[in-house]
Amino acid sequence: MIPYGQHSISEEDIAAVVETLRSPRITQGPKIADFEARLAEHCQIEHAVVVSSGTAALHLACLALELGPGDGLWTSPMSFLASANCGLYCGASVDFVDIDPESGNMNPQALHDKLNLSVAENALPKALIPVHFAGTSCDMPRIAELARGKNIKIIEDASHALGASLEGAPVGNCRYSDMTVFSFHPVKSITCGEGGAITTNSSDLASKLRRLREHGMNRNPAAGSEGPWYYEMQSLGFNYRMNDLQAALGLSQMQRLTNFIARRREIAARYRTELADCPLDFLACPANSESAHHLFVIRPRLDEIRMTRRDIFLALQERGIGVQVHYIPIHLQPYYRRLGFARGDFPAAESFYEKVISLPIYPSLSSGDQDQVIKSLREILD
Repeated sequence: MIPYGQHSISEEDIAAVVETLRSPRITQGPKIADFEARLAEHCQIEHAVVVSSGTAALHLACLALELGPGDGLWTSPMSFLASANCGLYCGASVDFVDIDPESGNMNPQALHDKLNLSVAENALPKALIPVHFAGTSCDMPRIAELARGKNIKIIEDASHALGASLEGAPVGNCRYSDMTVFSFHPVKSITCGEGGAITTNSSDLASKLRRLREHGMNRNPAAGSEGPWYYEMQSLGFNYRMNDLQAALGLSQMQRLTNFIARRREIAARYRTELADCPLDFLACPANSESAHHLFVIRPRLDEIRMTRRDIFLALQERGIGVQVHYIPIHLQPYYRRLGFARGDFPAAESFYEKVISLPIYPSLSSGDQDQVIKSLREILD
């Protein structure tokens, strides 16, 4: 079975982890700061804070903004659950902004309309989380413009988008946001096994994030210190630390990030060329943006080929192609339905979900395996 996504581990990666295993510190050691510095350098940002997962990164970003009961968070319904759950973890209410069906990203016009309605109802959200679906940045200049003057904080969910760029600058530089969140799950641009990060240009937010990931503790309080052992818990935090083994792997992987993304773009370009005459559509990528191609999503024209998405999905699996669907809209999950959401609330996301299939894309996907994917899909759609 050819998987839809897969990690790529080299002998250098293994050696980096083994070296750290043999070192005096395998957690709360020097590799954490080294990895943070490397991420900050790549993203052209002041601060990077690494944590145990992308979900932890989203949660801490919300906590650093002091999101809580009585506040609102808006995000995309076309994402993994964590993009919305992070607001619920803080006791805030969660709502969604429908997507642009051509890209899968948050639709600025839908955001404009929802904001106008919320201004009239005095119900603006405190935080907005645009999700860079499949690795292509949302229209952040427009989203930031719409949020300007409304006291709305922006957290970019770039879990798919390490290595992507917007206007020639790396995603994660927070030009149009307060914070950006990344994931280092095995199928992402790089992996730490599990892990995540938050980037920001705010020293205050970075300090909060670091404190919150370590139980809310301050080990060097400005006053009242009884000795070098002294610490204070100033806020309710969590154990969301990354360990040095993960950071060592991440550091090693960062050396190949450029090559990883180049290979993903190569694979995506070949899919577009070889499948150009098939009855399907590809996701749009704006001219001012370069995608990290975390996913390669196709939308078969089901009305033309008179097949269901399920038929195509199962036929590909029978041929050894490990396709996937990204995502079931969050608001259709039973938990969110119990919060009051219903089918029809976000029609663009629902229609998008009913058509999409993610094809295999990862740096180690061989040309022969990609040939098999292309040949199988052409046979099924013919």
